[in-house]
Amino acid sequence: MNFNKDKHKWVSTGLTDKGNKRKAEEKLNEILREYEGLEIEKNLNTNTKSKLLFSDYLLNWFLNLKGQIEEITYEGYQHNVNEMVEYFKAKYIYLTGLNPYHIQEYYAHIKKRGISNNTVLHHHVILRKALQNAVKTDLITSNPCDKIDRPQKEQYKAEFYNKKELKELFEVIIGDPLELIIHIAAYYGLRRSEVLGLKWSAIDYENKMIRINHKVVETKQEGLICKNKMKNKSSNRTLPLISHIEQMLLIEKQKQIENKKLCGKSYCTKYQEYVCVNSIGELIRPDYLTQHIRVIQNQFKLKRIRFHDLRHSCASLMLASGVPMKQIQEWLGHSTFQTTADIYAHLDYSSKISSAESISKALDFEEESKPEIVKEVNEEKSLENLQLEIESMQNLLKEKLNEQQRQKRKQSDSEM
Repeated sequence: MNFNKDKHKWVSTGLTDKGNKRKAEEKLNEILREYEGLEIEKNLNTNTKSKLLFSDYLLNWFLNLKGQIEEITYEGYQHNVNEMVEYFKAKYIYLTGLNPYHIQEYYAHIKKRGISNNTVLHHHVILRKALQNAVKTDLITSNPCDKIDRPQKEQYKAEFYNKKELKELFEVIIGDPLELIIHIAAYYGLRRSEVLGLKWSAIDYENKMIRINHKVVETKQEGLICKNKMKNKSSNRTLPLISHIEQMLLIEKQKQIENKKLCGKSYCTKYQEYVCVNSIGELIRPDYLTQHIRVIQNQFKLKRIRFHDLRHSCASLMLASGVPMKQIQEWLGHSTFQTTADIYAHLDYSSKISSAESISKALDFEEESKPEIVKEVNEEKSLENLQLEIESMQNLLKEKLNEQQRQKRKQSDSEM
């Protein structure tokens, strides 16, 4: 009797949590994509250029990106790439047969869904990168994306709280789990990842400094990721320790010590070097910040802004107080001055006032010497006035002399 049976291949998901259907499905999709990528890569080595589908090339290029770019960036690309692959796979277009018209058709297709120009631009950036790699590897001779107009970027206008609105927010969050985090974000204009990445070792109480040199992000595949690599070189910065924040940090440190004593072994010690942890020592997750600030705004009927807009609120208040744009760039950790100017130029009212004063002074003709013809007219008017005054004085003197003569005649008549 033959007991041989088909052996089914299996792959471990590596998940330790039971009952997490969402994570299991995400892991399954990732495994399937990687398997499909291996099949495509095998085909890339055996097929000629003319037989390579653009959808196959695109998926293989994307899978090879993993580990070369930031995890959060890779995850951001994923949805767009999946949509591109699905569209071009249905069109059955070969890589060598792809032309600018096909790409323009794709942009028109996704625009029908009502997406913004900025999203179309994101798709364009990904497509161009993928095709530029195909040029470098001699799969195609030129990049079709370079032959079409780059989608126009929509001007972004940041939302923010003014001084009064921030004061209202600070009042309603007293005792809230996010109280310290919101104050730090508003005073320093930190990104969400920078606030959560703040460590106690970054606080220099002696020299009154705070270092922004670590971040925490979260992806669906990897979970929480803690790293020293910042968004850009300028993001790694040292700022003065504001007295108000210093006091809040000292209180928070004492609170964490007390929580650790109360919880005992139940307290999570994995993140004890971090400032932003909850009452049992777990690192506060990025999504919790996004969701909880919405809860606060709804509960107290505050203006709806994103957590990231606290960063914009910080910048707008600095601008309103006359802080130069260059200093704001350094405070926020933007990589270039142009980035700061593009976002906040429309808020820079103080510079507009200064410009108004400058042009007003430049065109103030009263302060300058007047034209010669005006001088002559004024001189003639002054001379006329002087002559009139002299004539008036002369007439007054004549009247007085006549009066004196009349008095004398009266006296002489009476003597007679």
